[in-house]
Amino acid sequence: MYEIFEHTADVGIRARAGDLNGLFADAAKGLFSLILANPDSVRPVQETHIRIDGDQYDDLLFDWLAELLYRFDTDHLLPAEFEVRIDAAGLDATARGEQLDRSRHQLDREVKAITYHGLDVRRDADQWVAEVIVDI
Repeated sequence: MYEIFEHTADVGIRARAGDLNGLFADAAKGLFSLILANPDSVRPVQETHIRIDGDQYDDLLFDWLAELLYRFDTDHLLPAEFEVRIDAAGLDATARGEQLDRSRHQLDREVKAITYHGLDVRRDADQWVAEVIVDI
């Protein structure tokens, strides 16, 4: 589950999940809900693999979302499904989606960058919570 919140001139994503894998997947869905007005229009027909080394969850989240944004900016890849596995060595993920098709995909906001401002990944009782601010 994720929600979007306003933050001065930027926008934030707050994700909640029962485990880290789901948390990182939901944060990615939140990111693309900002980029696309109709994220449900993306078909999971193309697969890409992403590996990020590290053991600090906040840095992993930053690098994960920044890599997804980079692939959107350079390859016009719109992922819709995320299979994330986090272990002691880092993040290993598969993202499924398709190339941007302007006849079907309606762009909403231009996300310029993921920021470290307010970046937080924490365990809160029985769930994990992540907050990240994106520069729009």
